[in-house]
Amino acid sequence: MRRVVVTGIAVVSPLGCEISEFWDRLCTGKSGIVPLTRFDVDEFKVRFGGEIRDFDPADHLDLPPKELRRLDRFTQFALSAAVKAVAQSGIDLDSGNPYRHGVLIGSGIGGLEEIEQQHSLLYDRGPSRVSPLMIPKLMVNAASGNISVHFGLCGPNSAVATACASATNAIGDAFRLIQHGASDVMITGGSEAAITPMGLSGFARMNALSTRNDDPEGASRPWDRDRDGFVLSEGAGMLVLEELSHAESRGAEVLAEIIGYGMSADGSHMTAPNPQGEGAAWAMSAAIQDAGLPPEKIDYINAHGTSTPLGDVAETRAIKTVFGDHARTLCVSSSKSQLGHLLGASGGVEACACVMALRQQVVPPTINLDSPDPECDLDYVPGEARPWSVTHILKNSFGFGGHNACLVIKKAA
Repeated sequence: MRRVVVTGIAVVSPLGCEISEFWDRLCTGKSGIVPLTRFDVDEFKVRFGGEIRDFDPADHLDLPPKELRRLDRFTQFALSAAVKAVAQSGIDLDSGNPYRHGVLIGSGIGGLEEIEQQHSLLYDRGPSRVSPLMIPKLMVNAASGNISVHFGLCGPNSAVATACASATNAIGDAFRLIQHGASDVMITGGSEAAITPMGLSGFARMNALSTRNDDPEGASRPWDRDRDGFVLSEGAGMLVLEELSHAESRGAEVLAEIIGYGMSADGSHMTAPNPQGEGAAWAMSAAIQDAGLPPEKIDYINAHGTSTPLGDVAETRAIKTVFGDHARTLCVSSSKSQLGHLLGASGGVEACACVMALRQQVVPPTINLDSPDPECDLDYVPGEARPWSVTHILKNSFGFGGHNACLVIKKAA
């Protein structure tokens, strides 16, 4: 079986749009959650989130203004991160067979901002005022398509929409394409830009979001007794995956290796997890088995950890089911305590954090864990990053619809 390595990573996130800045703020326990400013939220139940303030795609992409306007915000995030990940990898995508280079990007919602803007135009000014660019901007596959066009990639090109598991599914599916010989290089990850009036109000009406308007930075508190929902966020995380010998032949620096992928469904409810975490446990076990490891070889779990009352308990139970006594000795943390929940992009940004954890031998913390829930009683690395011997990381992502996706990522040799 062909081996698959990571040679480039990049993020656009509330903690920064350069990987060094992002990692430094993650490890120093900074929060990226702020009062929202992109639209008037005075009448909204929730008025804060992981907004990427002052993001200008022209600062990240060498494209004419006309071309940038053809991209929804979620595609701007995706393309910006993809360009930086490719640059870090050092790969020349103009050389080699373009049919061996592909793209696979996840997004839970796609171009929501474009949908809202064109809906307003339709009802305010009539159907003749709807933009001819609406459809290509709002499509969930717009990120994959635009990245493919930007780099001239003709290999496998797809998009994944499995809610909050989207990016992790995308990375896993890209891993499989290389592993099974369908591609040599894949740009993969996830992107989301759902901090819009409709996105914010929709999640708030579900009672899915924290309502700590007086304490935005303290609102995302996975496994804490006083958690009251997740914090809506936005951004993108991209990775360049390559077949090992392909990377070695060009002298690329290998950042990490993807060695396992598992997925499952809860099959029980559209928005609530299985209370015992049975589907999540199956996906975790499948990823570990796919990696050819015993559970005891996992050193750290970058958890889904959304700060929801049901989800955090279910994930804790799933971890105990899979790891038994080892659950008490490994590290578990949630980057969402600092980033908020990037929905379909979360697995991409968090996978980049996993690569950095392997490279730096440091586990990022869970912040805001002030009063642990008695039902959540594992080592969640509270408050401060921890130096730790990390060889294998399990990355968890679970989404509405009962989607469960997990990756095992290994330290580079």
